[in-house]
Amino acid sequence: MYKSEYLNRVLDEIKAKHGEQKEFISAVEEFFDSMDYVVDKDPRIEKYSILERIVEPERTVCFIVPWVDDNGKIRVNTGYRVQFNSAIGPYKGGMRFDKSVNLSILKFLGFEQTFKNSLTGLPMGGGKGGADFDPRGKSDGEVMRFCQSLMTELFRHIGPNTDVPAGDLGVGAREIGYMFGYYKKLRDEWSGTFTGKNFSYGGSLARPEATGYGLLYFVEEMLKTYKNTTIEGKKVIISGSGKVGGMAAEKLNQLGGVLVGMSDIEGFVYDPKGLDVPYIVAKSKQKGMFSKDYAKDHNIEWHEGPHGMWGFAKCEIALPCATQGEIHEEDAKLLKQNGCYMLVEGANMPCDVEAIRYFNENGVLFAPGKASNAGGVAVSGLEMSQNSLHLSWTFEEVDARLKQIMKDIFKKCHETAVKYGQPNNLALGANIAGFEKVLDAMLAQGVC
Repeated sequence: MYKSEYLNRVLDEIKAKHGEQKEFISAVEEFFDSMDYVVDKDPRIEKYSILERIVEPERTVCFIVPWVDDNGKIRVNTGYRVQFNSAIGPYKGGMRFDKSVNLSILKFLGFEQTFKNSLTGLPMGGGKGGADFDPRGKSDGEVMRFCQSLMTELFRHIGPNTDVPAGDLGVGAREIGYMFGYYKKLRDEWSGTFTGKNFSYGGSLARPEATGYGLLYFVEEMLKTYKNTTIEGKKVIISGSGKVGGMAAEKLNQLGGVLVGMSDIEGFVYDPKGLDVPYIVAKSKQKGMFSKDYAKDHNIEWHEGPHGMWGFAKCEIALPCATQGEIHEEDAKLLKQNGCYMLVEGANMPCDVEAIRYFNENGVLFAPGKASNAGGVAVSGLEMSQNSLHLSWTFEEVDARLKQIMKDIFKKCHETAVKYGQPNNLALGANIAGFEKVLDAMLAQGVC
């Protein structure tokens, strides 16, 4: 499969050991596509078994989370924390609460997080965690009791210089608050152990906006470099109306782009003249969904099921911001047929390996989430800095730092892609640029 025998051997070993973990295997294969340009040129990588070490978490914690619902019934869930790599800093990555959570998904996310955090230039390692608990429909009391039960185990494994969790799917300000509050009680200390906190107790301004805003800052750099243009007037579609998609739509609107299609968990709406972005953002914040109400209130057609948007909506730029694995090779072909010349990931690996390969081989500019959606963790890193310094920056200060970080990430990815003779392959640039920093740190620290 790869030119490098070393890569083929390591991949075979991973599949033999973790073959049932399809999400994790897919992330490794996407990363190895880029490593094929590197490993045989640097014999230290094989000599010191860097890949064998980098694809295995340094520590995986799995534990029971019993809690009591409002009817007095004892419920049981499983909690996880995957601490992937701490070569360049404490583990850093979100907590995800969703029925889909399993070890494969968290390993895939933690693996990606390692290189995403490296690209930000901030001293953060890679980690991820969560539980197969669905907070939707639960009362505040039920969510609090679950978070406190989870923290009775997790508190042993995290800390401001060890592992700093954040929010993710199903984990917002409410869940962060309950976890942080109980951590503080158990540790008898206030420290910047969680990010994504409410501003009243150490959170950073611009954190809710960071991933979506950062995504558009990255898109701006791509358009300037590859097309010598701006996003003004460009027709864009976005999947997902949550924190990332909603804020991406808001920033797109501010920059003069035209949102023509957008989906939520139920379906999607499409209007080639442009959608009413303030309505969508307000309705999504209020209800978590918008598409049915939008279609009714704006007298346009509602399309059931979010996935159909990729083959229906005509656009120039696609921003998948919902979840992993939503775009496959057939979707990639339909997007290109419908005029899409740029796809930039807002979620974590929403495109599978075959779709990514299709984009790179067929002239569609592609940016991987480990680079383009790094704005969220970048501002989390800035929150850690503010907590350490015991101060708060203004929204404008944080946003300016975010914009510069995203410009720097694009520059690293593009320059690395050019260096390896693949100027349009930002996935290769992101993987190699992120890897090189981790590699240097691992080599310097020996076998540990």
